[in-house]
Amino acid sequence: MRCELISWNTVYRLAERLSLAIIESGYRPDVIVAVARGGYVPARILCDFLDLYTLTSIRVVHYASGARKRPEARVTDSICTDIRDRRILIVEDVSDTGDTYEAAISHLEEFQPKEIRTAVLLHKTTAKYQPDFIARKVVKWRWMIYPWAVIEDLSGFIARMSPPPDTAVEIGRRLEADYGLRLPARRLDLLARLLRQRGIIG
Repeated sequence: MRCELISWNTVYRLAERLSLAIIESGYRPDVIVAVARGGYVPARILCDFLDLYTLTSIRVVHYASGARKRPEARVTDSICTDIRDRRILIVEDVSDTGDTYEAAISHLEEFQPKEIRTAVLLHKTTAKYQPDFIARKVVKWRWMIYPWAVIEDLSGFIARMSPPPDTAVEIGRRLEADYGLRLPARRLDLLARLLRQRGIIG
């Protein structure tokens, strides 16, 4: 499985592009709803650009650790803000299958908002649902690793390696061979240290 590491600078540029698209469309949300957990950071940046203070979230469970997918998306933590008769913007970091958006929209409609629109940093064109606002389309499928989930995703990959790597150098070699990822030595050393603490490697 091929992967792409997304930098913090890239995240900010994508959020900026997404904000401008929303502004130019004329849509003025009253509430931003981040889809936990990937939507937290982009949603907060959008609040800054859109001069919006009402930020809340829901949790939609679809993927377990790493890229292990659950059978279906479902809302596990509901919204805690009154959204009745208000314009809503649902924000995610990536749209992979589209199931997350469909579950989120279905859930939020129960609270009778005035309007719901959706936004995403990266949209995979293989997804069955297309958000209203997209910062960048991803035509060639790959697993996106955001800076807030690097250790989580890589830990999942390494835990499934057989035999497991036992040094930072070996971890780097296997990640490059299996996932096309090249990490600096400092990050590999930190990753190896954390994985030993968690008992994933010896």
